[in-house]
Amino acid sequence: MGVSSGIVNIAGNWAVSLRIGDFRLLWGSTLLYSLATGMEQVSVGWLIYELTGSEFMVGLGAAARMLPFFVLGMLSGAIADRWGRRSLLRVGTLGASGCALLMAVLLLAGLANVWVIIALVFALGSALAFTITVRQTFTYDIVGSGYALNGMALGAMAMQGGGIVGSLASGALIDLTGPGWQFVASAVCYAGSAAATLTIGNPGRSVRASAESVLQNLAGYARLIRNQRLILVLMFLTATTEVLGFTHMTLLPVFAKDVLHVGATGLGVMTAGRQAGGLLGLWLLAGLGTTRKKGLLMFATAIGFGLGMMMFSLSVNIYTFLAVLLFVNASAMAVDTLYKAMMQDYVPDEERGRAMGTWVLAVGFAPVGHVGVGALAGVVGAPGALLINGAALTAINVVTGLGLPRIRRLE
Repeated sequence: MGVSSGIVNIAGNWAVSLRIGDFRLLWGSTLLYSLATGMEQVSVGWLIYELTGSEFMVGLGAAARMLPFFVLGMLSGAIADRWGRRSLLRVGTLGASGCALLMAVLLLAGLANVWVIIALVFALGSALAFTITVRQTFTYDIVGSGYALNGMALGAMAMQGGGIVGSLASGALIDLTGPGWQFVASAVCYAGSAAATLTIGNPGRSVRASAESVLQNLAGYARLIRNQRLILVLMFLTATTEVLGFTHMTLLPVFAKDVLHVGATGLGVMTAGRQAGGLLGLWLLAGLGTTRKKGLLMFATAIGFGLGMMMFSLSVNIYTFLAVLLFVNASAMAVDTLYKAMMQDYVPDEERGRAMGTWVLAVGFAPVGHVGVGALAGVVGAPGALLINGAALTAINVVTGLGLPRIRRLE
């Protein structure tokens, strides 16, 4: 009876933030944005591996996409606390559209080599690092603290849902027309995402009584981390999860081409399966709503993430691989959303931009993992690399969860 009532509660509560009109518009914008990023996640890795045949170069390309998170993390948070978030979101999204269109032109003209591709991937990553901070704080502005976990989970669900469609479309487009036209479609989706924000009424401005300069805001990061040690712990956990966990996606082209032998269309299906797993985890998390055991749930989910990665070494065909991928990414997206919600829960409203800036900064350590897992796969193979990373992620969360009971008991 208790289990069935819990399932009914999840089913009834998962979409509560969609009752807010401005959030529905933001959610639609996020969905269009994710169509573009879903296509890029398939095409970039496949394109680089086709050009070079190198696992290391695939890792380097993924690192180029994530490096801006480290470089721009604190700056994006400072800017999000300074200016209207609605306008900032439009500017960043239109910038991504321009980068995708330039990539399309170069590919269609036959002028793009691997280093040009990596440079434009870095530019797209810069736009993503900027807009993701703004989007998270804007969500909190619109739905409020009571629905923050639900709103962010629903926003992440839009990213995953759009990513599924984008991944499947990308694999098919690459096989039919090549990657150039796929980037045209990506640019159109970005432009549509920016247009969807035009009728949002809430400007999403900072609640500061007297606005600080960006430089003063950047200096405030040190005070935030000094006064809120929880933020430092969550930054550490976010960084280790990115370096050891999320980098599994770097090796999907290698699995598709050399391990499972399923080609570009198969890679699209695998990437869609990854997004579907994330969608499942986020749906479950959204239904939990105002759970009072976030700390315990965070550690349990991160440990499940690590154990799931270790199971990739047992995947001998596309079907078992997809089953493991579904579980791994359900855990991945759920724990990532918990990190973001908890960071904003435990700081004053006027410092939520900074809190999300610290999250983006922690995510910015991912290039270390992307390059590292690519190099490791070159030595022990893709399944072995994920087995090692999964074991390390599991061990870190077990030790941290047992050693910091205060974090484990957080509500």
